[in-house]
Amino acid sequence: MIASWKFCFSLMSICSLQCRVVSQKLQLEPLNSTVLQDSDVQFNATIQGDWEVTTWNVGGIQVLTLVNSLDSIIPSSDRFSARFCLNGSKGCVEFTIHNVSRTDAGDVVCTVQGYQPLKAQLYVQERGTVSILGGDVTKMQGEQAEFECLTTAWFPTPTISWTQNDQTVDSSLYNTTSLTDGDSFNSNTILKLTAVSNTRVKCLATLSTLATPQSSSVYMVVVPKPTDWTVLIAVVVSFGSCALLVLLIIGIIFCYKRRKEKGPNYQDEMRKVKTQSQLSVINTVEQVTGQVNETYEPENQSNHTNVGLKPGFVKHRHATIV
Repeated sequence: MIASWKFCFSLMSICSLQCRVVSQKLQLEPLNSTVLQDSDVQFNATIQGDWEVTTWNVGGIQVLTLVNSLDSIIPSSDRFSARFCLNGSKGCVEFTIHNVSRTDAGDVVCTVQGYQPLKAQLYVQERGTVSILGGDVTKMQGEQAEFECLTTAWFPTPTISWTQNDQTVDSSLYNTTSLTDGDSFNSNTILKLTAVSNTRVKCLATLSTLATPQSSSVYMVVVPKPTDWTVLIAVVVSFGSCALLVLLIIGIIFCYKRRKEKGPNYQDEMRKVKTQSQLSVINTVEQVTGQVNETYEPENQSNHTNVGLKPGFVKHRHATIV
């Protein structure tokens, strides 16, 4: 029983060693390749030892057969080709897929007669379109501008970024959403900027296989903001009100002092007027009652009164009315 187990273990070890040797005699590079649609991709198979027939399968379909002894290459279409490597050695075969399409993605299998097949993975990316909706915009200084960028028919989802005058915009200023559309992706990203000066805004979409990002750009024209007179008017009105109040207070004080200085004179004038009024009243009374002239004598008394006077002189008395 123990001998049987030892025999089985030895047999398994021999098989494993033989398999490892066989796998080492055939190498396929690269084992993973990512390319852009409509480009070309190459795979190299290095064969150690003699071989007769090599076949290549793409997407589960045999697309090319190479016969070593006849130097014959039999492709299934013009999109597939093979050749011996540059050193001319038949131990290296270069297999090329031209104008790669999305349907070519998946397993690329190299099979050499008498060897274990080797498999590589092919990934195909597709470039779509990029556009900023709305075109150029004009904004007043200090206003907020919104830009919307739409990418369509990309695979996989592209990496989207923005630049402002060729300077990268912080990712916190925009947000991006993506949706599937069949076997591709559409993305929408919105950027918000404050209008400061004239700016060139660019939306960029890229994939790992793109040498340069695909982009769309617009211009933002910034016009000066009209002068805000509100603050100036408020300041002028405030200062004007204060100045008017000060002038009013000064005027009141001045008038009060002037009136105070003229107060006694006014009272004197009033006294004079009052005195003159009283005098006028007295004169009026005197004119009405009259005055008695003590030197006046009635005529019937003239004979008596003239006794003793010199001839030619007559003594008389009369009353004078003033």
